Order: sequence, then C-alpha cells, then structure tokens
Amino acid sequence: MPVPQHIFEPPFNIIRSSHAVLDVTDLKLSREFYESVVGLHVEDADDKVVYLRAAEEHQHHSLVLRKAAAPACNRLGFKVGNDGDLDKAAKFLSENGLGYAFVDQPFQGRTLQFTDPFGFQIELYASMDRRPHLLRRYDLYRGCHPQRLDHFNVFAAEVQDTVEFYARLGFRLTEYAEEDGPNGRIAAAWMHRKGNVHDFAITNGKGPRLHHFAYWTPTAMNIIHLCDVMASQGFVKNIERGPGRHGISNAFFLYVRDPDGHRLELYTSDYFTGDHDHEPLRWSLRDPRRQTLWGAPAPRSWFEQGSPFSGQTVREPKFVADVLVAD
Repeated sequence: MPVPQHIFEPPFNIIRSSHAVLDVTDLKLSREFYESVVGLHVEDADDKVVYLRAAEEHQHHSLVLRKAAAPACNRLGFKVGNDGDLDKAAKFLSENGLGYAFVDQPFQGRTLQFTDPFGFQIELYASMDRRPHLLRRYDLYRGCHPQRLDHFNVFAAEVQDTVEFYARLGFRLTEYAEEDGPNGRIAAAWMHRKGNVHDFAITNGKGPRLHHFAYWTPTAMNIIHLCDVMASQGFVKNIERGPGRHGISNAFFLYVRDPDGHRLELYTSDYFTGDHDHEPLRWSLRDPRRQTLWGAPAPRSWFEQGSPFSGQTVREPKFVADVLVAD
C-alpha cells in the first residue's frame, strides 16, 4: 500500500494530542486507579465526572472520566493553533461532507466536535483553562510520575483510508508495519504533529475502537516502579504487557488496564522527528523486534481487545494481518 506524503500546509493546524474522554462504570474506583496508582492529579471532580492532568501540563485536564452505564471512549481531543483553526476545520469538514458541531465543554474554550469517516469521535479546541504546572512539586508525585499525555492508538477497520485521511490533516508518518511482498498492505502506522514518534497511531483491527492512550514518564525506572506499586495495591492482574522496549518508536513501555478495561500505556525514550525530510521507517510485519526489541511477542488480548467509541458500530477489518502472537 502507498505511503502518504507529508503535507506541510494542511487545511487547519493541529498542534498535538491533548486529552481523552472515557466513560467508566465506577467513577470512584477509576479515580482511585488513575490518581493513587498511576499518579495523575485531580483538578476538578463531582459525582459525575473527574478531570485529571499530569505533572508537566499547564492545561486543566488531559483525562476526563465520565460516569456511564457502560465503558467506552467518548472523545479524543486535539489542540489546534488558534481559534481561527476551528473555523478552518469546520470549513474542511463541511466541504468533505462531514457533520460537526460547536459545543460548550467545561474548562475549554470554543470546541468543535465531529466524527471522522471511520467512526472516531474527535474534538478540537484552541484554548483551555490553565493551571500552574506541578513539575517541581515533587511532594505531590505518586505512581510512575506521569508528566504529560503523549499519544493515542486506535483500531481501524480501514487502515489505509484512515492513514490517508489524517495525512491530509497534516499528520506525518514516522514508522509503519507492512506485509512483505510486492502487494504488502500497511497494518499499522505511527503519525505525529508535535515532533516525536506519534500523536496518533492507527492499527489494523475491528474498529472504530481505542486501543490505548499513553502518558510519558521521566525514565524507564518510573515505569518499573509502577509495576511494584500495582503489585502492592492489588492491581497486578491489571498489568497486561511489559515492561519492555518497542522496536517501533524505541520506547520503553508498560501497558496496564484500568478497572473498566481501558488500556493505558506508560511510555518514555522515543525520539525527535521534527525535521521536514524525516523519512518513515518501515518494519516487516513478521519482524519480532517490531513489537518488542527483545523479541517477545504481544499477548492475544493486545490484538483483540479495545474500547468502543460511544454509539459507534464496530466493523470487521478489511483484512486480517498475520501478526506474531504470544502463546
């Protein structure tokens, strides 16, 4: 499948991934997990919603937990450059036959919500209430000391089409996994806006679903420490994969599941991709170093389980990728 070309003058300017909005069934339990175990900081909360952020973030929230009857991903949020970019985004969506709405969201400025052609529910904003960052408040550090939200990864039923759509919006490809042979298909793609490996990764599978969202930690030792914290607090069964090092992105990682099964990655040690002539790195789908540089394949749950988007029908993928799976 073709690799998309970088677009340096997109129709509107997305700066970076910003926040995830998750539906959870037990708000108190979910808050405890993200605050006391992972180490995020609660900014505002009531009996229906909790807003959290990481230590380095000035923005009011990077994770929103909403009490709901069933777990789901409600929205993925991206920050745009300025208020005019919201109007440019509305124009682009209208010209491409996609519905949108300007909505009022607590602690955010004017917010544009839309569902992309593949069922991913997105919101864009230019301004959010600002708070003093907690970077030097070491007395408040808990869990793995998460510093900032880094990226989202989704299951897409139509990988190539999804990659091409987000390339039109200025997302630039850094790495991709492809079948071998002359007609090899792209099975996963890592795309960025902020100059690291990815803000948005697109993985072949039943979709639309959220595969995971990720927070960046200062060091690999913070991630290892979280394993000890989770074991001590009774969450050892929530550790799904890792710790380890990806071949893709070079990142040191750990994947955990929250009380509703939403997948969270703790992540560090990727690399700079901001140069305009940065070339995407291809990985063979059969290369065991791709998933984990040390050679250990991912568990079956990694390829099969994810969080549906609220109200969206999950579709079978256009093709089934032949991936390495742990026994």
